[in-house]
Amino acid sequence: MKLSSKQFRIAGAIALLALATGCATNSTTQTTDLLTAAGFKLVPADTPKKQELLNTLPKGQLSVITWKGKIFYVQPAAAPNQAYVGTPAEYQTYQQLRLAKQLSNDNLMAAQMNQDAMDRWGAWGPGLYGGFYGGRFR
Repeated sequence: MKLSSKQFRIAGAIALLALATGCATNSTTQTTDLLTAAGFKLVPADTPKKQELLNTLPKGQLSVITWKGKIFYVQPAAAPNQAYVGTPAEYQTYQQLRLAKQLSNDNLMAAQMNQDAMDRWGAWGPGLYGGFYGGRFR
């Protein structure tokens, strides 16, 4: 069975959409996992005033609010009328976890790049053909 170019483009668009959706979901899941690990609590907006405040906050973004004279960090949850709420101490823990995760990802990327570079070397170095000599003996 041979695919026409139109069918091929549609299949490619679906694959890209699925990949983009997967990446976005993964990012949101990682953020909520970090918030939970830092001690943020999933709190329902159970009063009209809390619901109104929650609706004014940007989705997927941590915001600073003052509630009854105290500072809180709030991020709306994926579920309606719920939010992750933390104190300044929990926010500090969240920042440390984010930094540790970023450093871990950077170290993993550097290790993968080093491994890729080493895979191109043979027993005697990068190789006579295309190595230090720029491929002039091909």
